[in-house]
Amino acid sequence: MSPTTLSWVKQLFESIDSKDTDSFLSFLSEDVCFRFGNSEPALGKVAVSEIVSNFFNSIMGLKHDLAKIWDVQESLICHGTVTYTRLDSTQISVPFANVLRFEGTLVSEYLIFVDISELYGKV
Repeated sequence: MSPTTLSWVKQLFESIDSKDTDSFLSFLSEDVCFRFGNSEPALGKVAVSEIVSNFFNSIMGLKHDLAKIWDVQESLICHGTVTYTRLDSTQISVPFANVLRFEGTLVSEYLIFVDISELYGKV
């Protein structure tokens, strides 16, 4: 993986961890296909903006700790642990894997594999 790829990935996750929807969207193509967990795919930046903003507003914070990044042809696979801070300040940490497919320099397909079934449940 090139240093520019690592820098790009860090910037991407910084936009997510700072809950900056506009910055996050700048990494995506206009016709992006975005799927979070087992939710239905969202098509296009407008739909993704709504989903991501709603998610960010449903939690106090989040922090990704990347363990491994694979750069495979026109795709990136990012694996690690994400810690969510709930609105009541309690936290939950779960493993995640994101698969990103590119068209040019923008993400055209963004797939998030994570189990957030306990995020909104009681501790």
